[in-house]
Amino acid sequence: MDLKLQNTLITNMGTVEERIQKSETRIFKAVFPSTTNHYDTLFGGTALHLMDEVAFICATRFSRKKVVTISTGQIDFKKAIPAGTLIELVAKVDSVGRTSCKIHVDIFMEQMYSELRETVVSGTFSFVAVDENKKPTPILDDLE
Repeated sequence: MDLKLQNTLITNMGTVEERIQKSETRIFKAVFPSTTNHYDTLFGGTALHLMDEVAFICATRFSRKKVVTISTGQIDFKKAIPAGTLIELVAKVDSVGRTSCKIHVDIFMEQMYSELRETVVSGTFSFVAVDENKKPTPILDDLE
C-alpha cells in the first residue's frame, strides 16, 4: 500500500501518519562492563536484542495488536560502543503492509560527560500481526 493511501485512512486513533508519529519509541541505556565483550565494547548480540525489543514496542504501540518479529533487514554497525557510554535506541514505523510493518531502529551513542552524540547502529525489523491462533491478521483494523 502506498504512503498516500495509508495517510488517507482514518482509524479511531487518527490517520496512519498520526499513529506512526505517536508510536515512535525511545529507550535509553547505560553501557556497563557486564554487557561488553573482551574488547570492552557492547556485544553485537546485545545491541540486536535491544533493537528488537524497542522495535517490538514500537510495532505494538502502532498496531495495538499482538505482533511477532518475522525478519530483520540489514543491520549496520558503524562504530563500536564502549563501556561507559550512554545509548539511545529510537524506533519508528518505516512502512505498513496489510498484516505487517517495518520498523527502522537507530542506536545513538553519547559520551557520559560531553555533548558528543552519533549514530552507531542502524537496521530494520519486520513484524506481522497475529490473531489468537497465531495466524496473520490485518495490522490495523481499517486495513481489513
